[in-house]
Amino acid sequence: MAQPDSFKDFVLDQLQDMRGVTCRRMFGGYGLYQRDTFFGIVYKGQLYFKTDEQSRETYRARGMQFFRPNARQSLKSYYEVPAEIVEDTEQLGEWAKRAIEAQS
Repeated sequence: MAQPDSFKDFVLDQLQDMRGVTCRRMFGGYGLYQRDTFFGIVYKGQLYFKTDEQSRETYRARGMQFFRPNARQSLKSYYEVPAEIVEDTEQLGEWAKRAIEAQS
């Protein structure tokens, strides 16, 4: 079943102050990019950001899980973004910047 575009559209709207953010279909969801840097995944109404060893602890401390679209696949460097962060444009922008830096 195709993912409703409304959540993806909401996330893109929340990130509109960041230049060059686009999305492309992937994983049955969408990949988020800033220019050529892949930093996030929108999948089944959830947002996941790229993490590194330092930022990953922030996600784990909030009880967030890594991206696991099915029992055979997982991307342990992408963690779910807490709903309260997704809803706060300023905080989401800061978390997105850290995700982009984690990809570098």
